[in-house]
Amino acid sequence: MAVNKKTIQRRIKSVKNTRKITKAMELVAAAKMKKATDAVSGSRPYVKHLRELVREISDRTDISKHPLLRKREGTGRVILVLIMSDRGLAGGYNVQMQRAARAFKDARPDATIDVITMGKRAAHAAKMLGLNIIETYTDVTSSPSAETVRPIVKTIVDGFTTSVYDEAFIGYTDFRSVVSQLPTIMSILPFGERDRDLGDVSERVMDTHDVPEPVEQTESPEFTFEPGELAILDQVLPRIMESEVYQALLEAAASEHSARMMAMKSASDAASDMIDDLTLTYNQARQAAITQEIAEISSGKAALE
Repeated sequence: MAVNKKTIQRRIKSVKNTRKITKAMELVAAAKMKKATDAVSGSRPYVKHLRELVREISDRTDISKHPLLRKREGTGRVILVLIMSDRGLAGGYNVQMQRAARAFKDARPDATIDVITMGKRAAHAAKMLGLNIIETYTDVTSSPSAETVRPIVKTIVDGFTTSVYDEAFIGYTDFRSVVSQLPTIMSILPFGERDRDLGDVSERVMDTHDVPEPVEQTESPEFTFEPGELAILDQVLPRIMESEVYQALLEAAASEHSARMMAMKSASDAASDMIDDLTLTYNQARQAAITQEIAEISSGKAALE
């Protein structure tokens, strides 16, 4: 019985050390999640105002002539930016995004899908799904940067304007709340195919003050664009794409840190439950040993009498 008690004690010590690690990882993930959600909240107004500029221009000119706004068909080739994590221990975060990518592929059985992967797990998922990887980026979700997305956007814009691709999509995990992250694949080109903002972080998590309603204008204001609407679109549309891809990267980072925080919290809780069970088992073993020793002493005393 003594050997059994020592084994249980070693197991309890091991589980306690594991709990210390998972608790530390939970706190680190929580701090990173807060930083990521702050970054998302700060980037949303920039994208919003750029979209408003495009809407204003669209009311005054035929922007369908612009190559990034024109819908095209014929090549049967699309490009997908797939954002996943570089590390594991994030619960079902990567698995859910991989399922969304599989559904995206199954919905286009005749299309050729080129993939730009962001994160080691994204590259692994793309290989498993048999997708054609044209570019790979790693270590991007740990410290998202606007500089990272610029070569990606350039690849997409060049491919779309030269008629290599019919459509461009981005797959990311939308951060809804600490316990809810939604894998999403959204169209980013042509621009006319979608009219929604990425993510709801600032609306659902970060905003703590009342935002005044915009004043409705009865008449459309007059603007003069120099050097011209299409020339402005040449500069604005790529910046909008960069902002959207960057914002999706921030959303994915916030989702990853949130999923990892919840996974580590569950692991810490499970470790605590295991420690309680092992402690009970140890106490029972110790009590059994004490009872046996008392019985042996009593038996020896009775034999001497």
